[in-house]
Amino acid sequence: MENGVNFASGGGGILNDTGSLFVQRFCFYKQIELFQGTQELIENKIGKEAADKFFRESRYVVALGSNDFINNFLLPIYKDSWKYSDTGFISHLMSTLENQLKLLHRLGARQLIVFGLGPMGCIPLQRILSSSGDCQDRTNKLALGFNKAASKLMDNLSKTLPNANYKFGDAYDVVAKVIDNPHQYGFNNSDSPCCSFGQIRPALTCIPVSTLCEDRSKYVFWDEYHPSDKANEIIADEIIRKLGFLRPNPTNAPSPAPADARPNPTNAPSPAPADAHPNPTNDPSPAPADAPSSD
Repeated sequence: MENGVNFASGGGGILNDTGSLFVQRFCFYKQIELFQGTQELIENKIGKEAADKFFRESRYVVALGSNDFINNFLLPIYKDSWKYSDTGFISHLMSTLENQLKLLHRLGARQLIVFGLGPMGCIPLQRILSSSGDCQDRTNKLALGFNKAASKLMDNLSKTLPNANYKFGDAYDVVAKVIDNPHQYGFNNSDSPCCSFGQIRPALTCIPVSTLCEDRSKYVFWDEYHPSDKANEIIADEIIRKLGFLRPNPTNAPSPAPADARPNPTNAPSPAPADAHPNPTNDPSPAPADAPSSD
């Protein structure tokens, strides 16, 4: 527990319908439901008073939103693509996200950061859809519009919710810098995936029969959606510096999770990539930017 609990879901989004093509994905509301289940387990072990204190003092990270565009609004098979204008859809997302964050507040979340989107119009999946192979300008403008609205939402929630310290983490420029200047970071490719299905593109995911590049560390993107491990590490380090975070330091970290609530490290499963998780450490080590990846 001292390293956080993770409720991430590949393909999930703010909206319930997002990513339905992937079938097995959890939307944000479902992730919050799973969080509630975790709360009940901990409360049963250490008591309500100690559990309430634990969750109030925990830090929470929310990093999602790109799937709501890439695997919903920008696909004509989803009703949202013809039901909303660009600005109308962003407003719809903000209204839903506001209700979700208020629910988390009722569940005890007092210190929370929402990460914004990167230039999702520059992921390989979007580039391959253009005749020139360039970034999709409209998609990037949607990301910027989302970030602006989300930043305003976080400011409003911090002012109106009791004892709330809700922040917005803007990662757009950080991710764009890596994509625009790949050689500066040791990459030689920032516009196509390391893992693809030969000449058949876009391939929605990387599968056992896919074709791999010779050196994945030279690619910014692992597949059509997601950055490579090396890119994620670089982006995370850049975000930590930009937002003024410090890596967890055991000499000044707060008290760890209650002993009765800690999992046995010999049996504990490895966590999934973070989309939304409470982190009781003194530092909310941020998840990699939600875009250009879309999980």
